[in-house]
Amino acid sequence: MSKPILAVDVDGVVSLFGFDEPPDRSEAKFELIDGMVHCISLLAGERLKRLGEVYELVWATGWEDKANDYLPNILGVPELPHLTFDGAARFGSAHWKLGPLDEYGKGRPLAWIDDSFDESCYEWARERDDPTLLVPTESHLGLEEVQVEALTAWASGL
Repeated sequence: MSKPILAVDVDGVVSLFGFDEPPDRSEAKFELIDGMVHCISLLAGERLKRLGEVYELVWATGWEDKANDYLPNILGVPELPHLTFDGAARFGSAHWKLGPLDEYGKGRPLAWIDDSFDESCYEWARERDDPTLLVPTESHLGLEEVQVEALTAWASGL
C-alpha cells in the first residue's frame, strides 16, 4: 500500500509569524526570501523528515514551486512535489487550496497541516470519500511535536 499524503502549508507551519517574542535562535532563523524576511522554524525540518517516513509529503502553499527554491537548503529536507493554485492564493484562509488538494489526493488518504482552516475546509474533509485529517497549527508556533505525534498515529491507524 502506498503512503498517505501529507499536504504541508508553509506560512504558519514552517514560516512563523505573529509572535510577541522571536523564537530562540536554536529553534528558528530569519531568512530573506524573495525580498521578504521569514522566520523559518528549524525544528520543522527534523519533524518533516520524520513525517516523510510515513507520508508522501507535498507542499500545499501559495509559495508553490518557490518552496523548493529555499526550504530544502534551510531545513535539510528533500525537494517535494508542490500543488499549483493558478493565482488563487489568499492570505488568511485555506479554502482556495481545496480544488488542487482534491485532485492531487483523489483515491488516497490525505492529511493536511495548515494554520488557516475555515469551515469549508472541514466540510470538504468530512465529505471526502477517502480518509482525511486536518491538523491546525498556530502561526507563531508552527509544526510542533504534538502535531507530529497525531499525524504519525493517524497514518499508522489506516
